[in-house]
Amino acid sequence: MSIGAPRQSAEGSGMTSERTRLRMITRLREQGIRDEVVLNAMSLVPRHVFVEEAFASRAYEDTALPIGFAQTISQPWVVARSCELARAGNAIDMALEIGGGCGYQAAVLARLAKEVYTIERIGALAAKARKTLSSIGVNNVKVRNADGREAASNVVQFDVILVAAGGAAVPPNLFGLLADGGRMVIPLGTPERQRLTLVTRNGESFQQQAFEEVVFVPLKSGQE
Repeated sequence: MSIGAPRQSAEGSGMTSERTRLRMITRLREQGIRDEVVLNAMSLVPRHVFVEEAFASRAYEDTALPIGFAQTISQPWVVARSCELARAGNAIDMALEIGGGCGYQAAVLARLAKEVYTIERIGALAAKARKTLSSIGVNNVKVRNADGREAASNVVQFDVILVAAGGAAVPPNLFGLLADGGRMVIPLGTPERQRLTLVTRNGESFQQQAFEEVVFVPLKSGQE
């Protein structure tokens, strides 16, 4: 599978047209997404440019699609719901994404936050995400090829952290990256089944609340 920059236009046509994208937004409303700011952000991001050309006609279906390297682009509902839980109706200054993949969720976050950092452990995917984000004019996302389980900072903390891979527990390093009052959304559970889990920081206390059932690829260590 090629990992070069997608060739399709951001404007799209037919099954990748703006009208098809807006049908996706209608479906997200029907599925219970209520945050109009998130829905507007989703409506402005051309999902089809983040998938391989062979899958472009399916880009606005509510399904995960392969992006190579045994990874997937999350289904639109999962992206919308994760952003809705994390935003909680508040403005976002700094957002961190672990498991950036092809860059789609980072592009949505870029419409919601002043600055976005996304970490992807697979170098070829990180490079593709960087190129695709640039091609559609997203300039407030920094893409880093690194191991998200090892990410650390003594300076920067984030209002929002979205983790796009599943695990049994929150990686310990992420607690320190979450600002006081910040919100992290992470799929927690078994390899076969997880729940979207909201982690909220209040001082040195972290509360967890489980929401809908989801299935994500596993959160892995190491860098490729």
